[in-house]
Amino acid sequence: MKKYLINGGNALNGEVEIESSKNGLLPIIAATILTDEECIIHKVPNFLDINNMIKILEHTGLNCTKQDNTLIIKGDTANCSEVGLELTSLLRSSIYALGAYLGRFKKAKISYPGGCDIGLRPIDLHLRGLKDLGAKIIEQHGNIYCDGSQMRGGKVFLDFPSVGATVNLILAGVLTEGTTTIYNCAKEPEIIDLQNFLNAMGAKVKGAGSSTIVINGVNKLHKVEWTPISDRIVAGTYMIGCAMCGGKICLNNCIYEHNQYLINLLSRAGCNITHKKNKVTIECTKRTKCIQKIETMPYPAFATDLQPQFMALQCVSSGNSIIVENLYETRYKHVPELIKMGANIIVKNQTAFVSGVDKLYGAEVKASDLRAGAGLVLAGLCAKGYTTINSIEHILRGYDNLEGKLQNLGANIKLIED
Repeated sequence: MKKYLINGGNALNGEVEIESSKNGLLPIIAATILTDEECIIHKVPNFLDINNMIKILEHTGLNCTKQDNTLIIKGDTANCSEVGLELTSLLRSSIYALGAYLGRFKKAKISYPGGCDIGLRPIDLHLRGLKDLGAKIIEQHGNIYCDGSQMRGGKVFLDFPSVGATVNLILAGVLTEGTTTIYNCAKEPEIIDLQNFLNAMGAKVKGAGSSTIVINGVNKLHKVEWTPISDRIVAGTYMIGCAMCGGKICLNNCIYEHNQYLINLLSRAGCNITHKKNKVTIECTKRTKCIQKIETMPYPAFATDLQPQFMALQCVSSGNSIIVENLYETRYKHVPELIKMGANIIVKNQTAFVSGVDKLYGAEVKASDLRAGAGLVLAGLCAKGYTTINSIEHILRGYDNLEGKLQNLGANIKLIED
């Protein structure tokens, strides 16, 4: 079992390179299923989720080769559109394979997806949208059986701007005859990157970043070479870490516009943040002030994936804060762990009431999911004494060499194995 051992109290100073977006890469890797030609993707980080998505493609016959940080995928040997529980249980985004296999092979069988335990996260929006396009779907014995032989372009209205449903419907629609229009789409930058990737392969997708996406089906997609956008959640994690620990860091390969909501909050809290091209610099020289109320909402509002990290910041800021988690009903599992470290938090239903304390103290804690684990790392970095974080396999799903990058910034953190 791997653990992080942190001796807190050091300021963070220096430069850090932000890796490619996990939430952007997963749909892009799934999209390579749609072509039998070679896809070359650069700057692919060593995320556990990425490696598990690659395993899904390999299981269904695609040839995947990773050379340093370049991933080469050849789909001409794809021979299967079935993915079992042993693979889908590893990550939530395995569901993207459903839309891609339907698009290319017009059939698919996939087990229900796994991933972080942060709530129910039903896939009914995905399935309802695919049915609107003519797919026949049977849910039985923990599997989803799909027949897309009668799929045609059509109109899909999403009840909620779900990223996953938006991605799946785009992937299903690209090679489907006719025009597919998706209303109330997710607007995340990762959706825009997926659109651009697919269009570079010959797809006809427009509207990503807005609430309506229009897809004109094409017969075939061709080879592509691509570099994904950087990870805004990773960048946000480092920014919040600097706000908690003090210091000054420059984030390279960081897209300012993708983090504007967080940057506004951090500026209000007392941080000085500047940017030039794809470099963002944050400096914090004093204790931050609590933000009175924060609510997680779909992009471009405050990201649920930054809620645990931002809660950790509120724990050591001056004043009181109210945090409302609107997207996932069980995304407060980090709260008991922060309380172990001296945090003052009361949770009622989906609302957390946080009173800032002068200091957190090191403790032995457990990462329950990816972003909760990141929040605990930040808490450990600013706490007095030693913090041991268990179950860090969750953190490895979405951060590449986190301990090494933090060490370069001056943190005292080690990766240890029992």
